[in-house]
Amino acid sequence: MNTPAAAAAAATATATATAAPAGPAPAARPNLWQQAWRNWHDWRHRPALLSRDWCLAWLCTLAFCMAIALIFTVIGYLVHCRNGCRVSPAGWALWYGRNLIVSLSIGALIHLMHEVLGRTWLTVARLRRWPMWRRSLVFTLVTLVGMAIGWPLGMQLAGFDLGPVRHYLGGQARIDVTGSLLLSLLIGLGFHLWFSAKARQLEAERRATEAQLKLMQGQIEPHFLFNTLAGVVATIEADPPRARQMLQAFTDHLRHALGALRRDDGPLADELALAGTYLQLMQLRMEDRLQVCIEAEPAAAAAVVPPLLLQPLIENAIHHGLEPAIDGGTVTVQARVLDGRLVLSVHDNGRGLDAPPRPGHPGHRGNGVALHNLRERLASRYGTAATLSVVAAHPGTRATLVLPLQAPPT
Repeated sequence: MNTPAAAAAAATATATATAAPAGPAPAARPNLWQQAWRNWHDWRHRPALLSRDWCLAWLCTLAFCMAIALIFTVIGYLVHCRNGCRVSPAGWALWYGRNLIVSLSIGALIHLMHEVLGRTWLTVARLRRWPMWRRSLVFTLVTLVGMAIGWPLGMQLAGFDLGPVRHYLGGQARIDVTGSLLLSLLIGLGFHLWFSAKARQLEAERRATEAQLKLMQGQIEPHFLFNTLAGVVATIEADPPRARQMLQAFTDHLRHALGALRRDDGPLADELALAGTYLQLMQLRMEDRLQVCIEAEPAAAAAVVPPLLLQPLIENAIHHGLEPAIDGGTVTVQARVLDGRLVLSVHDNGRGLDAPPRPGHPGHRGNGVALHNLRERLASRYGTAATLSVVAAHPGTRATLVLPLQAPPT
């Protein structure tokens, strides 16, 4: 029943799907299965072994192969029963089962190859540096290897007697096998073109969304700009050295912020430098009411991250945690590598999430727009592989970012 075609098409489509980059649109948060389906064909998503996302990815491969097996079972009956043969439920079940075994053999093998290669050689950092044609070539080669190994394995597991080579090279058998392989190539090519077009569309949407959210994230708040300049003006006559220091810190902060807006990603060290200039400005304004501590492991500081990730967390810590507090407090920024992931935390020992609202301020934690935009940026770039949590720390509040660790290019 065109079992070779079913197997080959399942393999080609599975590998092509795995190769296609994708990212969820931040406007509408997808549900669990929608997110799992998108992550399944996203080469940037490498879930931890035995995690929920890892299990869902294997379920997506199972569902895809089941669909391919059904398609080729129908095609097989249309081809072989065009003269009006009777189709029985037992016959349907038999040939669907055989098609499914072969499709699963190839699909599971290709999925496994992507798992092994993706955690050793085809890392996300390496793939990001490759052009699209090179990624497509590698994924196509993985597909061909999976077909070459998985097809005969699946045929034997399905109960087919492969027999000697001459059995497949003579008479009607040769015609059937040749036709099946040609049909497989045509359908596989169709899947490849569809996934490639979808990949380009989703990548363009992801870049547009990322640019828009990054621009919103990087906008300098008017009150921050006016307060800083007003502070400089007020200090010029009374304390010129300090006014000069404030102006220099503000210039450094603008330079780092504008540089971040011009790049897609960069080392975490640049993010920490931007945080340092911002906190220096806040220290000049709040004086001894603000203490700062920035700690970063060398491996974490060298990791590649999207720009402007820490800024909204630090701003929240200052404006909602420490500035309203009479005695101020300390902002602690930490970056470390834990279990192969990058962990960033911003902790303030200020008012905390459970503090009562201040008079005239019904919501002392703000409207959450900055955190919402940050979560959307993470979803657009990493899917479910990155998380952001904001919890009460007693005292204060701790915001924690957990990202896939991306090493700098070599």
